[in-house]
Amino acid sequence: MSASLSPAPLTHLSDEESLFRTSVRDFAERTIRPRVAEMDRDARLAPEVLRGLFEMGLMGIEVPTELGGAGASFFTTVLAVEEISRVDPAVGVLVDVQNTVVMSALLKHANDDQRRRFLPRLATERPGSFCLSESGSGSDAFALACRAHPVDGGFRLEGRKMWVTNAREAGTFVIFANVNPEAGYKGITAFVVEREAPGLTVGKAEDKLGIRASSTCELLLDGCFVAHEQVLGEVGRGYKIAIELLNEGRIGIGAQLVGLARGALEQALAYALTREQFGRPIATNQGMQFWLAELAVDVETARLTVYNAARLREAGQPFVKEAAIAKYHASQVAERVASRALEVFGGAGFTKDYPAEKLFRDAKIGKIYEGTSFMQLQTIAKLILGE
Repeated sequence: MSASLSPAPLTHLSDEESLFRTSVRDFAERTIRPRVAEMDRDARLAPEVLRGLFEMGLMGIEVPTELGGAGASFFTTVLAVEEISRVDPAVGVLVDVQNTVVMSALLKHANDDQRRRFLPRLATERPGSFCLSESGSGSDAFALACRAHPVDGGFRLEGRKMWVTNAREAGTFVIFANVNPEAGYKGITAFVVEREAPGLTVGKAEDKLGIRASSTCELLLDGCFVAHEQVLGEVGRGYKIAIELLNEGRIGIGAQLVGLARGALEQALAYALTREQFGRPIATNQGMQFWLAELAVDVETARLTVYNAARLREAGQPFVKEAAIAKYHASQVAERVASRALEVFGGAGFTKDYPAEKLFRDAKIGKIYEGTSFMQLQTIAKLILGE
């Protein structure tokens, strides 16, 4: 086989992808890093960071240029999420949810009128939110209590959504509610609702352990009217939309966790090379070298699973199993690397003077959101047994 026909390595980037990654990394270092500690302390996204994300075109990566987006690829989104999460996973998850879930929902399932109505604002002005979870429906995502009551001209939404990412900043919400509870999950329908809609209220923000700059709020729906024109896809097809989006979203979360692990490893390496004990840097100790080598292996394997799932999705190949593997493995790696990196810092790592403790806190959510680790294992097991 000629070299020109040989498949490229998973981690090989085209010139365009490499240039994009460099520009995102520069933005993250210049605009995000100086504000990480303050955003974490205040549990609030800095306006300059959000404005910069829009100016960089990172809030509508796959959106066509004529609708205000960058017109780029899914894999480009994965690169952006990874690079931003290397500096701050809280900002990384904002970019991830915006692109792999909210924008993807509209790009795949909105009609032309809806795309023209919602996408330009989402890509250039205000983020969006994906509203599926409720207090009684976590892993059982389709046990929804939120109802969409048919009325003249549309529906009235009643209920309460929980753990809504980006809710404080969002201008548009993709909300899932059941039009016909007797039909079970076949009554679930997706709606696109703007923040100004009467009867829609963004509630309190959760006081979280990690990724604190990423807003996570409840959403209250009290007779919120939505017109027929705001149904996304078809009535009763919301469950299929949600499943499809969550499968893709897991790749994005995997990229966030890879970025987090990379950031933790880089911090640990830098500290080990400068921190001296017994007259020499701790990086010269074989035991420390083995620790750091193991972390590098972890990060590389996690990146490979995420890139593989992303490339498969981009190529239009089946990717559900690979997405679950990527999300599961990356979450394990992120927690392990962040924990060990903190130990490299010793007692200093347990203080807020160094970034290790923040990344340690940020890592924990990886095993929980976008489907718990148990749910990923269940998906993987079902698919390999079916094979």
